[in-house]
Amino acid sequence: MIFSFCATPDFDFMTYFARYIQATVQNGLLVIPDHLGQGYVRKFSFGPDFKITIHRYLLKEDLIIKRNASGQGNELITVFFYNNEHALQIAFNDDTQILFSQRDESAVQVTSNDLSSTIRFPAHQQIHYVVVAITPPRLTQLLAVTEPNSVLQTISGGGNSFLFFERMEAQTKLLLKNLAAVDMNDLLSNFYMQIKVQELLYLVFSKLCLRESAAHQTINSADAERLLFIRNEIISDLSVPPLIRELAQVAAMSETKLKLLFKQTFGTTIYNYYQQARMEEAAFLLKQGKLSVGEVGYELGFSNLSHFSRLFEKHYGLNPKRYSYS
Repeated sequence: MIFSFCATPDFDFMTYFARYIQATVQNGLLVIPDHLGQGYVRKFSFGPDFKITIHRYLLKEDLIIKRNASGQGNELITVFFYNNEHALQIAFNDDTQILFSQRDESAVQVTSNDLSSTIRFPAHQQIHYVVVAITPPRLTQLLAVTEPNSVLQTISGGGNSFLFFERMEAQTKLLLKNLAAVDMNDLLSNFYMQIKVQELLYLVFSKLCLRESAAHQTINSADAERLLFIRNEIISDLSVPPLIRELAQVAAMSETKLKLLFKQTFGTTIYNYYQQARMEEAAFLLKQGKLSVGEVGYELGFSNLSHFSRLFEKHYGLNPKRYSYS
């Protein structure tokens, strides 16, 4: 099923989604009808300019959510948390669906509401994701940063088009799990949720605060789609280092633009992103225990195993052999 909507600040996802699947909403809770699957969508509102929607369900058919740009500029900031065992498929045009992650399928996406996107949630798989929607003035009030870096200035300032991705840390995953387990019979549940959602935003923006300040490069839906495709190209074969010239040709961008937009969106350079993914894949393979340290190194393109061990220890604090037994 395909649910399409226009991302205006006053749009209420739950109300229109309930109509689409012919369900009812009671006290901020939408229960998925049995003929479609099982689970729920729950919404908490902390005023007209700040709300959170929690999605937890398993569906009998694919769900495609198409968010169309509002055409009204940056009047709403969306922070999207996807924490799941299966790969998120996301696109910013109606073209190829891109798997967001190869091993750790968790992601945090911060975007303005003037970018269109399409997200596919596969059938027969547990879907856990959370969306926080907040206006720039309310976010500015919450953050109360006297000297924000360029990233925070871009997000909290009106009229900017932006897309930022962050990896989801264990603390964020635990907090999301706790949010889904809130006792709704507790009279102070809404108050508790507001505190915890602010903590969630703190974890995201504390990482964005660490990014270096640089002039913001305008991004559109086509750019965002190309960047996700490039990211997928980088991790599709971790035994081969990325070549900027070839990636730029694939993205139909200049090398300069690709490097700038990639670092702006993912918070690091293309090569550093590749090395991080490489080490994460090495850690995954070592924990599986099916391959030796040497086999893992060769699988990831290392001809010098001493170099592999030094690089792995730099990332994880343990050499590969000790890590595999930890």
